[in-house]
Amino acid sequence: MKIKEVADKLNISQRAIRFYEGKGLIAPSKQADNQYRTFDEQDIWRLQTIIALREAGMSIPHIREALSDIDTQGGSQLRYLLELQRSVMFSKWIEMKGIIETTDVMIQALHTNEELPLDRIYSLAEGSRRLREHRAWEDKWGFDGLAGIHDQLVSEDGQMYPDYDEALACIVRLVSPALGERGLDIGTGTGNLAGRLLTEGAVMAGVDQSREMLKACSRKFPELETRLGNFLALPYMDGRFDFVVSSFALHHLTIEQMRMAIEEMRRVLRPHGRICVAYLKPDGEASAVELHSHFESYGFLTKQHIINDRLQVILAVPIRPK
Repeated sequence: MKIKEVADKLNISQRAIRFYEGKGLIAPSKQADNQYRTFDEQDIWRLQTIIALREAGMSIPHIREALSDIDTQGGSQLRYLLELQRSVMFSKWIEMKGIIETTDVMIQALHTNEELPLDRIYSLAEGSRRLREHRAWEDKWGFDGLAGIHDQLVSEDGQMYPDYDEALACIVRLVSPALGERGLDIGTGTGNLAGRLLTEGAVMAGVDQSREMLKACSRKFPELETRLGNFLALPYMDGRFDFVVSSFALHHLTIEQMRMAIEEMRRVLRPHGRICVAYLKPDGEASAVELHSHFESYGFLTKQHIINDRLQVILAVPIRPK
């Protein structure tokens, strides 16, 4: 096929095809006598793939990486790149929701007071900016490198988290999932908590920031749905789960990020959904008090089970619907 025929077939411009060729994503053959491009079925397939990935918002460098991976390994990297893109899009979507909410507050203030003082505008804008900064996620802990030894570290001999098994068993007992209930495990790691809930009859999904942790998790529990993401931008639409759990992960967040994490957990819960977390207190009782206070501010009643002097399991159930 000539370039015009391909452009008409795929409903894109010839300029776009030349752009992708210039970026090294496609390399159609050229006729020796006139240098006209000739596209075979493989070229068209690659163009269709490029168009689909661009539609998903993937960058040119990531598309190049994905195509190279498909050529050499059959596409094992492509899912990760799509998951990464999805995680970024959810983060942007949540950020945009926050901006819309800030704008709505300004509009309502103008409607009520017929004016909006500059200091109020600055205050709202500053609050929105701080939320964006707190939502910025960075892996400071190197969990990809720990994936291969994680289960050993949390075992009774490893002692990374004393009373680890007791905490997980306590979460399962408090959540007590009904058969077929849908649950989300945040910071799922290698899936130890989600796996226990699967055996109780729950339909589980697991979110983690670490690609390698998720790969280990999928090997152990192939029936578990896994997605790349984090507490501050959960890669699910609103109202998807009957319960949300997490173990030994919330202590990595700042107090402000904990509040945002609870807001995200509440967002993905169905009405009357419950939350249960194993919380390792990093700096004494004050942080645990803050966590209880945040749950209560979002309409949850909390019940705690003390595991040891630093570790507690918190069950949060709604006292009023969303």
